[in-house]
Amino acid sequence: MKKNILKNNGVQSLLASLVCVILGLLIGYIVLLFINPDGAGEAITDVMKNFLTYSKPETQVKYLGNTLVKTAPLLMCSLSILFAYKVGLFNIGAAGQYCIGVALSLYAALAWGWSWLPCMLLAMLGGALLGAISGLLKSYCNVNEVISGIMLNWIVLYLTNMLLTQVKEDTSPYTFVLSHKNASAILPSLGLGSLFNGNQYVGLALPLSIVIAILVWVVLEKTRIGYELRATGNNKNAAKYCGMAEKRNIIMTLAISGMLAGLGAAMLYLTGYEQWQCSTSSVPGMGFNGIAAAFLGGLNPIGAILASFFIQHITAGGAYVDKSMYCAQISDLISSIIIYLCGFVLFMKYAMNTAIAKREEKAALKEKERAQTPEVSDNGKGGDQ
Repeated sequence: MKKNILKNNGVQSLLASLVCVILGLLIGYIVLLFINPDGAGEAITDVMKNFLTYSKPETQVKYLGNTLVKTAPLLMCSLSILFAYKVGLFNIGAAGQYCIGVALSLYAALAWGWSWLPCMLLAMLGGALLGAISGLLKSYCNVNEVISGIMLNWIVLYLTNMLLTQVKEDTSPYTFVLSHKNASAILPSLGLGSLFNGNQYVGLALPLSIVIAILVWVVLEKTRIGYELRATGNNKNAAKYCGMAEKRNIIMTLAISGMLAGLGAAMLYLTGYEQWQCSTSSVPGMGFNGIAAAFLGGLNPIGAILASFFIQHITAGGAYVDKSMYCAQISDLISSIIIYLCGFVLFMKYAMNTAIAKREEKAALKEKERAQTPEVSDNGKGGDQ
């Protein structure tokens, strides 16, 4: 029974993820000890507490809402990475697709006065088109999607800065406050804000992201198109031999993946929670954190929901570290260590499968030796009586 449980893919993913999280916290604690041992224990505790640092339950609930607001876009980026990876592709261009989602949704809202739904659809379309570019280059020019994705990330970042400069405040590099400029572009709250002590940023994005995660699981595991996409990823030549359109499937996969990342951007910026800084010089980390969330969740859409919340919880919790003892970047360092180790989930699962296989092989050999050993009767004379 024990062996059967350990061989279960879900159990392996859970155990591997827990090991990575514990190791990440341990390494982070050791780093804090080297910097300043006096406050290391309190600092690592503050990272884990996050909103629980506050004493009043009302304040805790409100800041829990802030964590959930940023969990929704992280989940979408995680699903973007996961969807492509299930089809044998590595969509590192999710960061750029997230950027174009920011650019189009905010520009449509601030410059054209569109409401939230067309702004969201435009962000999805932009992400899909950018993903399709990588798909076209891979299908017809044999350009690796990682190379094209990285290049497009930086191109789109600077295009985003250029475009949103037209809708930024005069005295700062930030875009206009969405609620002041165009309140119709704010995502509906659906009454969820009242559950989080009046947190106005919690709304449609959270339940919508969960529904999409379930939908992605259904598409990949329970539909014909999902089977064709996975078959193309496993062996595109075999898929072509079976009559599947492998080039179309590659383009479709990266387009859907880009659409998810673009939607994630709209889910954050159309809440009014953040403004885009037009002097941004690095690609948003949300797209890269999605890689960690996808692997920490065991490449399962349902697991990605929990993994995305945990990673965002850790990231937000780093802000509560005592800045008088540690520099402001220490919170990012601790979060980065944990996120980095999340990439070893598949290695952990491989190690577990290898150990289980060796144990079963040894057990089988012992059983075989026992079966080949002749039985001896009680009086030591064998069976000649």
